Amino acid sequence: MNPITLPVAELKPALAGLGKIIGRRCTLPVLGCVRIERTREGRIELTGTDLDRAATVQLHTPDQGEPTAILVPLEDLANLAKSSGRNDTLALTKAEDHKAVFRFAVAGQMLEHRCESLPVSEFPEMELVPGNQVVLNAALRGSIHDALACASTDATRLVLNGAYLDVSKPDAHYVVGTDGSHLFSSNSFTLALPESLILPTHPFLGWRGFNEDGDWKLRLKPATKDNAPVFELATEHWRFVSRSHDGNYPNWRQVVPAGRDFTGCIEIAPESIDAVIQTITRLPDHDERYHAIGIETQNGRLQLLAKSEREQPWKPIEVSGAKASGKDVRTFVNRITLLKALRFGLTRIDFIDALSPLRLAAGGRQIIIMPVRVEGEAPATNNPPPAPAPAAVNTNPPPPTAEKPKKEENKMPENNNGGAKPAEPNKEEAKPALDLAIAQIEMVRGDFRNAVAGLNKLGDLLKQVQREQKTSERDISSVRATLRSLQSVRI
Repeated sequence: MNPITLPVAELKPALAGLGKIIGRRCTLPVLGCVRIERTREGRIELTGTDLDRAATVQLHTPDQGEPTAILVPLEDLANLAKSSGRNDTLALTKAEDHKAVFRFAVAGQMLEHRCESLPVSEFPEMELVPGNQVVLNAALRGSIHDALACASTDATRLVLNGAYLDVSKPDAHYVVGTDGSHLFSSNSFTLALPESLILPTHPFLGWRGFNEDGDWKLRLKPATKDNAPVFELATEHWRFVSRSHDGNYPNWRQVVPAGRDFTGCIEIAPESIDAVIQTITRLPDHDERYHAIGIETQNGRLQLLAKSEREQPWKPIEVSGAKASGKDVRTFVNRITLLKALRFGLTRIDFIDALSPLRLAAGGRQIIIMPVRVEGEAPATNNPPPAPAPAAVNTNPPPPTAEKPKKEENKMPENNNGGAKPAEPNKEEAKPALDLAIAQIEMVRGDFRNAVAGLNKLGDLLKQVQREQKTSERDISSVRATLRSLQSVRI
């Protein structure tokens, strides 16, 4: 059998993409392998899978020989590629003792590297997705990436862990992403899909090599009674197949305020966006939980409110290059979400009042942001509180008052009446015990969600530490493999 020739210059970027599919710790040994195949047409294809998704890459350089396929552990293949030069090649054959044999040149001599090779029949077959391809151009891919950046990371809400391609209305197709506290949507395009689709968040979709390999071509196999939808994204050299999340996406349109409800707006000059982002980045952040920052408009001017300590008053910072119109407002939002929207190039901020969602928009793209409540602020009214009576006059001690609630971040409601201002409760009327119990439940529920979010962030940090440790171990293994190959050289 003619060996399969693998140019290292093409092999390295291919393994970088397959490494985002193949897990470092696999439940089955075959899932840690790369299927290397030479087709009848002489194409060299490499495939990796984790059962839920699979990716195949076709190398540029064709190879002559009979069609064949060999399974090779990703770790062995990656170590050989790292220790080889860019202009080197690896010749792969299958030995009779269930071994894969790599031959390569070192210092003018041919060396061998043997590794385990499982039967090709054990490798899961990549699912075929029939149907016509829908081309996703660069602008649409950009909207998908923006939606993925706004998607939830909560493992208990899988339907929100991805970008939603909404084709439910024939005259208005959207790309949507939300985590419950902010929502991104984009339109101005048409998708010839048989049904709406959730593109699950995955590192491969954000990988540079996949995004720079031409337009995405999407195929969709609709859901059946027993199976979730399956989609395929193909580029010039890559093919990515995955199952979508099974479930109904929430009615996101309910939380988008109607345009007639907005009472004012802020226009930021496009050339001033970078300066505004830099200003927000440099402002002190006293709030480690919600990273609250104030937005205040007065007489056509925009001011940002920040402070370095919780007990300090808010310090206004006037922003140049921005023009406000309509009703003045003083509201507070999460600065991380605000920075994300500005980096998306959204230069118009529409608002209703201090408690209602804000909309940042540009063209057909928008982000809806829920405000955060700040301790000591009374955003529903602009009237200052009455001054307390002098101590000498107040002979009777005042009745005990309830402790002021700590600030909490508003969550996007399941049903929204178009962003209308909520009616203020009657402060003089005592609330029934049932209402107080329900309010206490909501407070506990909010604390629980925040605790889960904190655990998710901690988990992400631990995963990052684990990845860094594995990278160091791979580098050490690569050096050891190189030393072993040099020790076997006979002079």
